[in-house]
Amino acid sequence: MKRFLTLTMVVLLALGLLAGCGGARGGDAGGEGSGDGPIVIKFSHVVAENTPKGQAAQMFEEKAEEYTEGKVDVQVFPNSQLYDDNEVLAAVQQNNVQMAAPATSKVSKLFPQWQIFDFPFAFPDVKAVQTAMESEEIGGKLFTMLKEEKLLGLAMWDNGFKQMTLDEHPLYMPKDFEGQKFRVMSSKVLEAQFEALSANPIPMPFSEVYSALEQGVIDGQENTLSNIYSKKFHEVQKYMTLSNHGYLGYAVITNSEFWEGMPEDVRTQVEKALDETTQWVRENGQRLNQENLDKIKADGTLEEIHTMTEEEKQAWMEATSGVYDQFREEVGAELIDAVLELREQ
Repeated sequence: MKRFLTLTMVVLLALGLLAGCGGARGGDAGGEGSGDGPIVIKFSHVVAENTPKGQAAQMFEEKAEEYTEGKVDVQVFPNSQLYDDNEVLAAVQQNNVQMAAPATSKVSKLFPQWQIFDFPFAFPDVKAVQTAMESEEIGGKLFTMLKEEKLLGLAMWDNGFKQMTLDEHPLYMPKDFEGQKFRVMSSKVLEAQFEALSANPIPMPFSEVYSALEQGVIDGQENTLSNIYSKKFHEVQKYMTLSNHGYLGYAVITNSEFWEGMPEDVRTQVEKALDETTQWVRENGQRLNQENLDKIKADGTLEEIHTMTEEEKQAWMEATSGVYDQFREEVGAELIDAVLELREQ
């Protein structure tokens, strides 16, 4: 009996010591706590490390740890190691991870207004997107609403513009989409875009796209060049059209209580690291996509890489123009009008 009690006390003591190692500092929860370790910032994302977002996350980790002199420990988890793109926002809300950079379409699950980035041919170039996000009419309004859900918008990281791929035949004109199954992110606007082209949109997590293409579950997909190359989509497709028809950007988001709970001096240095990383993304995102296009060409796995002509662009724009009216009430007339006005400029 004495031996049993002794063993029980040892086990309870061990469990107590393990519990004492938890908490926000140096523990699994992240954030500020009573421990002596660094503030843990878990950063979860779904793409590969050699993409613009993947490289930016690594850069942020290095800069944040350097500028805070080790007071924070940024732990980056790429390739959906912790959460896929449909789960990560809830994880940030619950402070299971402290930072994420979901595609804007994922944010639209909470706020339909964020679907503004999914509209076809909404932005002529990345500069127009940056102008939109720096304006009160668009960026200010979108970031402010995140606070309703314990979220805080920190920055926008560009991935660039999406291109189309298909396995059956080239995509030149809207009629070429008819009956084809395309993977889309979870966005009603993106689904409507493909329906307007008489295609069949299939919402699917990013991590499942390669196998779905390989097995013929879907016929094609839309993505940036860096995502196409890093996930080897070009190896299981035959045709690609360089269309720049849609923007793909990432909203860098944190848990608002966690962020505001950091000591001010630490938070200032972390924000400095984030600002410098964001500037790097702006300067290098397009370069990385061009490098990935060169690699795709060098691989030689695609039968054709077609650059959209102006005539084809006008046909695609006309075929998908009804999407703007379809979602005018849900997304908001003011937001849509602001984007269209910016596009005309």
